[in-house]
Amino acid sequence: MALLAACVPAQAWAGGYMLQEQSQLEIGRAFSGGAAAADDPSTLYYNPAGMTELPGIQVSTGATALFIASHQRDLGSTISRPAVGPLAGSAVVTPISGGNGGNPFAPVAPVPTTYATAQIGQSGIWLGFGLSAPFGLKLRYAPDFVGRYNSTYSNLLTLDAQPSVAWRVSDSLSIGGGMDVQYADVTLEGAMPSVAAGGTDTMAKLSGDDIALGWNVGALLKLRHCLRIGLHYRSQVKHALKGQSELSGFTGTLSALNGSTPIRAPLTLPGSVTVSISFPLDGKTRFMATGRHYNWSVFDQLRVVFPDGTISAKDYRYRDSWSLSAGFESVRSERITLRAGAMFDSTPTNPAFLSTRVPDGDRSWLSAGMSYRISPHLTLNASYAHVFIERQTLVRTDTFVGSTVDNRLRSSGNVDMLATSVTARF
Repeated sequence: MALLAACVPAQAWAGGYMLQEQSQLEIGRAFSGGAAAADDPSTLYYNPAGMTELPGIQVSTGATALFIASHQRDLGSTISRPAVGPLAGSAVVTPISGGNGGNPFAPVAPVPTTYATAQIGQSGIWLGFGLSAPFGLKLRYAPDFVGRYNSTYSNLLTLDAQPSVAWRVSDSLSIGGGMDVQYADVTLEGAMPSVAAGGTDTMAKLSGDDIALGWNVGALLKLRHCLRIGLHYRSQVKHALKGQSELSGFTGTLSALNGSTPIRAPLTLPGSVTVSISFPLDGKTRFMATGRHYNWSVFDQLRVVFPDGTISAKDYRYRDSWSLSAGFESVRSERITLRAGAMFDSTPTNPAFLSTRVPDGDRSWLSAGMSYRISPHLTLNASYAHVFIERQTLVRTDTFVGSTVDNRLRSSGNVDMLATSVTARF
């Protein structure tokens, strides 16, 4: 069990696992509309109170294609093993063999969303339902990756169903809220070095899934001069993953370690607080800005609980993070609306515990988009964004049975995204 825990010492979750891309329209203005724009059914995710600005029945469905480029460069990773023979008692330090792992991400990573809202007569009540993937990441390094003792494969999938309701309290105030029924599935893999130099690596895998509940609530204020202020809170979601640990590749006297063992692992995904404003600059153009705070500090440890009650825990000490975005939107004609925006999104990762599982850093966004009104009942939205990710240098030491691994790697990368959605109004 201790061997397995040592194999998965890296950070399991980071800012890179939180998917901002929950609205193809919002991408075009760098999410600056957030909790205040309320001009598309995707407001359900950012602030359900905004549904009260959507008359009738409206449905929006679309997807975002992520093109992620990530590169790692070895800065001199080494492995230390005990010496044998006349030098017994000392350590033999050698470079870790292998390459830079290639781009661990798939050529294209899709992020789909669907939202629907419905006004219930003249009651002042709106109902809504959304399907999204708020957290997710999948990456696999080449088998000879020099950082394989840190990670080889990571996969986090979440699916979130959000039934919601909103009430127009008055002409200037609306409130709304909803439940988050969230499914999470996690798989982590890594290699462990052989005790003797020149031996074959062994492999370890952790996997588990769970369904858990969260909630969110928001308010939308409409003040004089068409100023809107949106407030939204999304709770953290506490998962209790259940699954298996698997060890393979042991030989000789250690072969008894091969096999599967049931495990439990708590996983808390962070909540957020959002504040947004929107106001017109003239009859055709409006300015929007959004600030968000994410309570990533809820991820302090990765704990794995084994059937005999043994707990293996690693401290990661994530920090709360924040983002700030601003954007403009301009109605150019009865059919065409143009938008653009920029955002800074800080990483929650702790520099003392960086990991190849999440090659993450502070991110800066530039984006643009447009909407084309095909008919009074149908609108096509399209957006493009480029994300600059700050370079990070990983320096970490992990101890295994009979060896110590010192990884020194530099990661760099960027993301391009193309997003499109269709909004239907009835």
